[in-house]
Amino acid sequence: MKMAVLGSGSGGNAAVIKARDTTMLVDAGLSARQLSRRLEQLGVDPDSLDGILLTHEHRDHTCGLEVFLRKRSTPVFTTALTRESLGDRVTGSVDWRIFQHGQAFKVGEVTVEAFALPHDAVDPVGFICQAGDAGIGVATDFGFVTNLVRDRLKGVHALLVEANYDDKMLDADTKRPWSIKQRISSRHGHLSNLQTADLVEGLLDHGLRTVILGHLSSDCNCPDLAMSAIREIRSAKGLGEDLGIHVASQAEPTCWVEIHEEEVKVCPAPVVMDQMNLAIGTHLEGF
Repeated sequence: MKMAVLGSGSGGNAAVIKARDTTMLVDAGLSARQLSRRLEQLGVDPDSLDGILLTHEHRDHTCGLEVFLRKRSTPVFTTALTRESLGDRVTGSVDWRIFQHGQAFKVGEVTVEAFALPHDAVDPVGFICQAGDAGIGVATDFGFVTNLVRDRLKGVHALLVEANYDDKMLDADTKRPWSIKQRISSRHGHLSNLQTADLVEGLLDHGLRTVILGHLSSDCNCPDLAMSAIREIRSAKGLGEDLGIHVASQAEPTCWVEIHEEEVKVCPAPVVMDQMNLAIGTHLEGF
């Protein structure tokens, strides 16, 4: 099982997860052209995707979706409220697959479970993707680490998580009014480097071995500061290079981050609803 981030930041977000013969896109916040180009850079045929998972409706996570789907019938997995909030931004014949929080479902060979995140969107979610004994977590765009988030992410071996801002840089920023700074640092805004480090620290005793930091602010953060916060935790835990740390870029995709099943602990498998049952009776009427 492996993951790569196609791009991450306020200018657009998307990641790809691959397990055996299954390939999924998580969010489509880059242009359709960039989505296709960056997938191809990673050796993925854009027409081969088994599904697209949406975390929430904000444009930096969905702006490329409609054009990308014009020539493809890739199923799109999302919540009912997120689907509704997209309105006429995504038209045409789309294969919508509606899920609920805490409901596990299958995308090919991957079991996916969604969980709620606190963010200023209508129904934002994070994901746990599991194939065999390997698990990947995705949690971007949230302003507070709830007990639910900590609990759901226990047992993942790789985690894509936001580290949006450095506290001092945000305070010193002159481009943003105080009201925007308050929104960013609120419980429905974004995570700081220190909040992300605290979350990572709590997951290290539960199998986490690789962290990809995403959604860094171009004005109020930098890769060195974000990585430094995680390195301090790694050093305090005595993990050395056993904890891999990567930073996603807005400009280009990351390399593939691989999880080898023989190196991980067994995670409990959630109860699964397969794609057929997910599709039947759960499509939104009128869409």
